[in-house]
Amino acid sequence: MADLKFPVITITREYSAYGRTVARALSEKYGIPFYDKDFIKETAAQSGYTEEEIRREGEEMSKGSRFMNSLLNTAMTYSSSYDNIFTAECEVILKLAAKPCIIVGRCADYVLKNAGVDCFSVYLYADQSVRLARAAELDENAGKSEDEIKKYLHRTDILRATYYKEYTGQEIDRCKNYDMLLDIGKIGVENCIDIISKAVEAD
Repeated sequence: MADLKFPVITITREYSAYGRTVARALSEKYGIPFYDKDFIKETAAQSGYTEEEIRREGEEMSKGSRFMNSLLNTAMTYSSSYDNIFTAECEVILKLAAKPCIIVGRCADYVLKNAGVDCFSVYLYADQSVRLARAAELDENAGKSEDEIKKYLHRTDILRATYYKEYTGQEIDRCKNYDMLLDIGKIGVENCIDIISKAVEAD
């Protein structure tokens, strides 16, 4: 494993902005694990919620759900599944960050910095045309029309942004939230990987 100045890396991303691709490449380069979809299993074991419940509520929230969550949380006896899952995710994030790793999504940048854990946070984004082309390559969108993919992309961005806002109080694309923001469409995947590598490697 390489000597890293920042052994814990978080990647927040727009949908189909190559977040998993970049995380996997960095993982292979440095010999450290990355956590994305498999993060669900860790949280399920920690929280008691099913993997399907965490997949549905663990990183995305509609504006209606956010309103109801905020409204009901004024009752002292109420604790929503969103809140319970987020609490479990925070515990998992802190546990994973005890060793070098890469964590994709899950408000990990906020959770770690709020806990005083030193990490390097990255935000990946791209023009819609770039992300649509990438989304069309994903198995989850097989058989969907371009219009259906476009709607799904837009909806996923909104759900992630709403969830991030609910639990961090910040806009997901606020530049000051991150150590580095990269337009992966203009810069390119390989160049983005190289740029992040140069930032996290020890001098």
